[in-house]
Amino acid sequence: MQDHIFIGGGGEGYAEAQKLLLNYTNRHGLIAGATGTGKTVTLQILAEGLSAAGVPVFLSDVKGDLSGLAASGREDFKLHEAFTKRAATIGLDLQYDKFPVTFWDLYGEQGHPVRTTVSEMGPLLLSRLLELTDVQEGVLNVAFRVADEEGLPLLDLKDLQALLLFVGENAKDLSLRYGNVAVSSVGAIQRQLLVLENQGGNELFGEPALELSDMIRCEADGRGVVNLLAADKLMNSPRLYATFLLWLLSELFEELPEVGNPDKPKLVFFFDEAHLLFDDAPKALVDKVEQVARLIRSKGVGVFFITQNPADVPDDVLGQLGNRVQHALRAFTARDQKDLQKAAETYRPNPRFDTAEAIREVGTGEAVTSMLDHKGIPMIVERTLIRPPSSQLGPITPQERAAIMAMSPMSGKYDKRLDRDSAFEMLARRADAAAKEAEEAEARAAREEEAEREFKQARRYDGGRASTTTTRSRRTKEPESLGGALADAFVKEMKGTTGRRIIRGIFGTIFKSR
Repeated sequence: MQDHIFIGGGGEGYAEAQKLLLNYTNRHGLIAGATGTGKTVTLQILAEGLSAAGVPVFLSDVKGDLSGLAASGREDFKLHEAFTKRAATIGLDLQYDKFPVTFWDLYGEQGHPVRTTVSEMGPLLLSRLLELTDVQEGVLNVAFRVADEEGLPLLDLKDLQALLLFVGENAKDLSLRYGNVAVSSVGAIQRQLLVLENQGGNELFGEPALELSDMIRCEADGRGVVNLLAADKLMNSPRLYATFLLWLLSELFEELPEVGNPDKPKLVFFFDEAHLLFDDAPKALVDKVEQVARLIRSKGVGVFFITQNPADVPDDVLGQLGNRVQHALRAFTARDQKDLQKAAETYRPNPRFDTAEAIREVGTGEAVTSMLDHKGIPMIVERTLIRPPSSQLGPITPQERAAIMAMSPMSGKYDKRLDRDSAFEMLARRADAAAKEAEEAEARAAREEEAEREFKQARRYDGGRASTTTTRSRRTKEPESLGGALADAFVKEMKGTTGRRIIRGIFGTIFKSR
């Protein structure tokens, strides 16, 4: 049984062999390096090795190049001779092959649609996505609390917009129960939701929602499925991209059971362009990411962060990354040199060379690497020639992608959007009922006023005097406003909600019992 993935090796001055041990892949990893130094190829060979070992993989295709995993490499490829030479140098018997790929796309254009619901996303990640202030985040938490206790499903953005309208109209009553709910904050959140819609965020929210089991699966031949998220268009909205990947990571954390120390991971998750996750992130969020990175390995999930510079990843998170592949860093400025030295200091030194100098000098397709050994201890840093991929280097054609999607088991499952009864419809019915009740009360009041006028007029003719008691009995209270009717309905609905509250996990996402 295969217990490792061959990363690369080399000749004189290079490592003999560098291997990623499968039983330590859930100790996470880092792939770093400047643009054009070979990070994409490293991603590709890791995905190939994991798939061949029966481990499902999730990775985002930022540039479109990784779709080549679905096609076999060819001997007529222009780099075939160079690949063959490198394979001989590092002792690899290079065999071209393709791998099982499932394409996903938030926009449903280059892959099967992938969605979640607003409720599953939760207030913390949604606040991050909308770039809300602390006060606005507090109001959003109140809105989610109301939805959870009221049994109002928040499936898409129109559900959330309807709920916020309800919260704004009943801000006074809600403030008494949950603390200050400023109407101005509700308005600010609504504006940010419009911005999110304009960025295509509406495509992310809705049903059918993604089932993780559709990603964590193997083919009949035992190879793990490579889940490829088309991210070239998604990268135009970097906050949406980072929040979606963080949500997916949190879902894995919340849903998967503890497995201890497995012989191989259940899934390996590659977080490309990781700096987008941490740029301007509040410390509370970074702390939660560090907590998830520390705990999710017991769920059998390995996480690899891919970025240009290790300095993009906070130290607390960086300390959790045991397997590292460092491609070249450019050090032209004083800050670059400082970052280079910091990156070198995170490795166990090798007496044969200076680590910082090696990081600066390695060429394209080369790297300095440090993997965990059989005792789980980081090995000394080594210069490594990265092995060539077995699959196609570069993207497949749109026609090839369409053919693979048509043959996929996911074909048709997520393509048609569902719009079932949810908060938008429920609140609309409440508003209609309240409006109808207000109209009926107004009509009753008008009829009673008319009857009272007729009664007084009749008493004038017979010389009598209108009875105060009778008049008072016919009078009714002033018709209440639509907001007041909604508030009354809300108070009535709030009775008896104890025990119906939805439990939320570490990122505020819904905790689903197993």
